[in-house]
Amino acid sequence: MPKNLLQRRQPTLLAAAAAVVTTGVAAYAYARRRSHPPLPTVAHVDLHRYAGLWYEVARLPTRFEKGCQHVTAEYKLRSDGTMSVRNTCHQGSIGGPATTATATARPVDASNARLKVQFFWPFEGDYWILALDKSDYRYALVGEPGRKNLWILSRTPHLELAWRNQLIAKGRELGFPVENLLFTPQPHGE
Repeated sequence: MPKNLLQRRQPTLLAAAAAVVTTGVAAYAYARRRSHPPLPTVAHVDLHRYAGLWYEVARLPTRFEKGCQHVTAEYKLRSDGTMSVRNTCHQGSIGGPATTATATARPVDASNARLKVQFFWPFEGDYWILALDKSDYRYALVGEPGRKNLWILSRTPHLELAWRNQLIAKGRELGFPVENLLFTPQPHGE
């Protein structure tokens, strides 16, 4: 084949290869989501009680939290029913430099247990509350239907081991790869 003709076909070949890869990734994601039963959430969340500061106890690895320690999330209820979100991560160590990310969360049904979180427009992510301490909202298990993201949250930097183990067991029961959980270092005495 003449070199000129090959050079003219390269963009077409690259575009075709990209389309095949994109289709394959989408098909894999769809199949993975379909391989699990529907993800149940808690029956109802009082967003006034859920608002406030939460400490990350553990998480499944995520690109956007790489190297994070002493991670917190603060939720504030707005008058329009949405919540402002402020996530703080200390890079490399508990006392390392803090980075923050802000977002808006909105309930998608009357239970308030399924939220969409938007860190930048137009992309939204699922934030489903899978387990929650009903009496005092002391701990929560949060994930999403694809089972790639999971967080154990607590109102205090350190969660009682029995509660932590209960939330890990719940995550396993729901089909999350809890063997990959990273336990988040938090300061003592806060």
